[in-house]
Amino acid sequence: MQHRQLFLSYMAQTTDFPLLIDIERAEGVYLYGPDGKRYLDLISGIGVSNVGHRHPKVLAAIQGQLDKYLHTMVYGEYVQSPQTLLAQALVETLPAPLDNVYLMNSGSEAVEGALKLAKRYTNRRELISCVDAYHGSSQGALSVGGNERFKRAYRPLLPGVRHIVYGAYSHLERITTDTAAVIIETVQGEAGVRVACSQYFQALRRRCDETGTLLILDEIQAGFGRTGSFWAFEDFGIVPDILVCAKGMGGGMPIAAFISSKEKMKVFANNPILGHITTFGGHPVSAAASLATLKLIREGGLVDAVHRKARRFHELLKHPLIKGIRNKGLLMAVQFESFAILKPIIDLAIAKGVITDWFLFCDDAMRIAPPLTISEEEIAEACSILLEAINESPAGQALR
Repeated sequence: MQHRQLFLSYMAQTTDFPLLIDIERAEGVYLYGPDGKRYLDLISGIGVSNVGHRHPKVLAAIQGQLDKYLHTMVYGEYVQSPQTLLAQALVETLPAPLDNVYLMNSGSEAVEGALKLAKRYTNRRELISCVDAYHGSSQGALSVGGNERFKRAYRPLLPGVRHIVYGAYSHLERITTDTAAVIIETVQGEAGVRVACSQYFQALRRRCDETGTLLILDEIQAGFGRTGSFWAFEDFGIVPDILVCAKGMGGGMPIAAFISSKEKMKVFANNPILGHITTFGGHPVSAAASLATLKLIREGGLVDAVHRKARRFHELLKHPLIKGIRNKGLLMAVQFESFAILKPIIDLAIAKGVITDWFLFCDDAMRIAPPLTISEEEIAEACSILLEAINESPAGQALR
């Protein structure tokens, strides 16, 4: 059987229309099929490959750790240098009091840990999240997701979850002394790259302080240089109580973290002990890859170039069918009139060798979130192909 047939026969399917692109290898911003066809990855595997595919320094870190040890013990028992060095490096990127790291496997798991920490520390049960938020698909993460269409089939979920509209000042009054935590994306990703102003985040921070509510910032998509600063919250003049990160953190390897203060995190150690546990969280190979990724982003000038590269997309992607471009750094949403117009454009772009996508809760906007390593020439190549796809689409042909 061909790989595609095996995929359809034996792999659990999440849609009736998977992309079915057969990938044999990847390097830099490109993926390659068995037939040698090259695809420029404009979505970084949905925000993962911030330093590109198979960066040599990430590969060297992985190989170095493979020659030492793999899994040795569940998280938090043995001293493993890849974990400890990564935790130290993460803390060095952060302001006080964010000085304690819990390493996990995925963004959903990190969200679960953050929610547990908030409830345990505050001894409260109410959680508040945003309409059209996406925090993952496990039970707790799905509970604080903000789109009922994705939740309805799995109810009952966690009780005591309320929603506010991202950026709406009047909704901040819904945060009370009963609220354990507000969990919010610093930049709303699956809503189509929505960015609130600094004043809103500062008002949110004040309201959480007034009510003793913990503020959890989800930077699973926005962190690790994606927005033009290492952490997106740096641009808003606030510091969260708990920070969640994943995706671009591992250089292509699975890893995540939730980060808080040592004073808060210590509640997991007693009443009961082992208040949060994981077998593979912070796997030493993933941790080594993550440390190499962090160093690359901080020391390789990638963050400094983000805004310049984003401007280049703005300059080149001009077309009557494009209604606007929203972005925070290289997390971008190219707005069209409808999904009916956008979907054929995406299909044509992929056929021409540029991979893009839409957003879970915003299906009339094209996702652009390339590796931060993308060059000016590669941006020009990608935009040229996207414009070709727009022109050749039914909506583009109708304009002629």
